[in-house]
Amino acid sequence: MNVASTRFGPFDVPRESLLTFPSGLLGFPEWTSYVILDHDTDAPFKWLHCVEEASLAFVVIDPALFNQNYQVTISPEARVEVGGNETDELSLAVILTVPSDDPSAMTANLRGPLLLNHRTRLCKQLVLTEDYPTRYPVFSAPSPTERSQTLTAAEAVSA
Repeated sequence: MNVASTRFGPFDVPRESLLTFPSGLLGFPEWTSYVILDHDTDAPFKWLHCVEEASLAFVVIDPALFNQNYQVTISPEARVEVGGNETDELSLAVILTVPSDDPSAMTANLRGPLLLNHRTRLCKQLVLTEDYPTRYPVFSAPSPTERSQTLTAAEAVSA
């Protein structure tokens, strides 16, 4: 399938790589077909690109890579919507906001994670009732304990 993209130019995607969000994403209910593209660096970021709208793409990441305590309970209704059974391996991704003037200030929407079923290729954006922020800092400052255990390069040379 040929996909138009204002960000990447035209590219081909095998139909079996398409992800379907039957309910769309929040704010974009009319667009339901997406593909995940690798970022062009070694970074863990990926692009969730709409195949129906050339200018619609989101930077996404696995939340476990920056928040080990993030836990989501998948409701039976959400599992049904993505065609999941008890043996399916479901995964989560979160949408990032990356300020163009300071990428180190990027934040993740932990309240609206994306639930992905790799077997069925059906997906759903969850809206959590837990008290998770929509702008969680991805690169948070180290705690005082972490700071005391980490030497800067200059400190390591003088030690």
